[in-house]
Amino acid sequence: MQASMNLSQLDPRAGRATSVLAEDEKPGAAEPEALNITAASSNPKMFTLPWHKPLATWPEDLLANLPRGISRHVVRFVHVGDEVYAMKEITRQMAEREYEILRRLQKLELPAVRPIAVVTGRHDANGEPLEAILVTKHLKFSLPYRALFARNLRPDTAERLIDALAVLLVRLHLAGFYWGDVSLSNVLFLRDADAFSAFLVDAETGDLQVNLTEGQREYDIDLARTNIIGELMDLSSGKLLPGDVDEIEVGNRLVERYHSLWSALTDTDKFGPDEMWKIEKRVNKLNELGFDVDELEMKTEEGGKRVLVRPRVVDAGYANRKLLRLTGLDVQENQARRLLNDLDAYRASTWREGEDLEIVATDWMREVFEPTVRSIPREYRSQIEPAQFFHEVLDHRWFLAEKAGHDVPMSEAVTSFIKNVLPGQVLNKKDIDTLLEEADSGVIDDESTYYDNDADDDGYNPDFDPDAAVWSH
Repeated sequence: MQASMNLSQLDPRAGRATSVLAEDEKPGAAEPEALNITAASSNPKMFTLPWHKPLATWPEDLLANLPRGISRHVVRFVHVGDEVYAMKEITRQMAEREYEILRRLQKLELPAVRPIAVVTGRHDANGEPLEAILVTKHLKFSLPYRALFARNLRPDTAERLIDALAVLLVRLHLAGFYWGDVSLSNVLFLRDADAFSAFLVDAETGDLQVNLTEGQREYDIDLARTNIIGELMDLSSGKLLPGDVDEIEVGNRLVERYHSLWSALTDTDKFGPDEMWKIEKRVNKLNELGFDVDELEMKTEEGGKRVLVRPRVVDAGYANRKLLRLTGLDVQENQARRLLNDLDAYRASTWREGEDLEIVATDWMREVFEPTVRSIPREYRSQIEPAQFFHEVLDHRWFLAEKAGHDVPMSEAVTSFIKNVLPGQVLNKKDIDTLLEEADSGVIDDESTYYDNDADDDGYNPDFDPDAAVWSH
C-alpha cells in the first residue's frame, strides 16, 4: 500500500482491515530493538518459535514437508500447534506492506492466502539484526504449479491453470487490486472438480486502489502473458510439460480468457422494451460463471426505445454459498456445482422433488457424502480434499458403469478408485524433495549470508552480478 493512498476512499472493510500501515523504507532507518509480533491470530504457540535464528536454520522437527514454489526469499512451512504456517523472511518494510495488503484482501473476501502475523525486531544470539518474517496460513490441499506437473494429470492441465488464473486476475482487478507481478509462481492452485481455483500467494508488488485504469489492467495482463510463457518453457526444458503444448498459445489464452470474462462481468447491454427477458438471461449467465449480482443499473436512451443494463457483480461463489447454506460444506465453486448436481440426482432418485431441499440435503449428507469421504485412507487425507475426492469417485463410477454396461454401487466405485486411481494422483517423498530443491534454487538470501564462509569464499558477489540484481528487485 503506498503511503499516498487515501484509505477513506477504499471499501470500508479494507480501510479498517489492519493496524499495520507500512511506511516507505528510508535509508538508515533503525530496526526495532525488541521482538515485535503483530498477529491476526491468537495462537500462543507463535511466541515459542526460535525467532532468534535465521529461518533457513530452524530445526527440522518444526518444519512441515510440503511442496513449495520457487521464491527469491527463504520460505518454510512450520508447524505451530495444530496449524501449519508459511514463513517468509524478507525486509521489515516489505513484510509490513505485504501483511497490510493481505489483510485488506482478506476483508474483501478475495482469493488470497490468509495473513497471520508480521514479526519484526528479530536479533540473533549475538544481537545482530535479522530480517523480518511474514507469516501466512498454509492453504490446505493447495499446490504450486510445478507440483501439479509432477503428478499424473490430464494433458490440458496448463490450459486449466490459465483459466483459473484469468478468473483470479479479473476478481482482483474488479476489487481495485493492481498486482504488478502476475505469474504462475505467485499463485497456489486448488483442485476444483475438473478445473482449478487460483489463490494469490505473493503480494509484495501489489497495490489496492479504488479503481484501476485500463492501462494498469493491461500492464498486469501483458506481464502475466510474458511470465507464463517463460515459466512453461522452463517446464518444457525440464520434460515436465507435454510435448504438444504450445507455450505461446497458452500465454495468449490468458489474454483471451481475461478479456472475455471481464466483458461478461462489466459490459453494458442494450435491450428493447419488449426484450426484458434478456436481463434474466444475462444474470443467469453470470451465475453460471460463479458470480453473484448485487444490483442492476438500468437507464433508457433514444427516447425510451432502448434500455441500458449493467450488472453490479459483488463476488464469485454462487454455487458455493448455496451448498454452504444447505449442507455446511465450504468448498470450491466447481466442486459445489458437482455436489449440488449429485444432491439433485439423489432427490430425484428417492422421489422427493416436492420435499424441502434442506431436509433432502441433510439425508444426502448422512447417506451419500459422509460415508464416501470417510473412506479416504489416512495416508492420503492430507493430499486430497474431501469434496474433490467425492467428485473424483463420481467420475470413476461413471467410467466403471460405462465399461460394465450397468450401474455400479457407490461403495464399489470408492474401492476401485482408492486402489487403481488415487495412488497416481498424490506426491511421494521423492517428488516433494525434488520440488523443495528447485524451490530453494531461486533464493537470493539463504542461510549462507548469515555465516562467515571466508574459507570457502569464491569471490562471487551478487551485488555485481546483473542477473542477481534482476532477481533481487
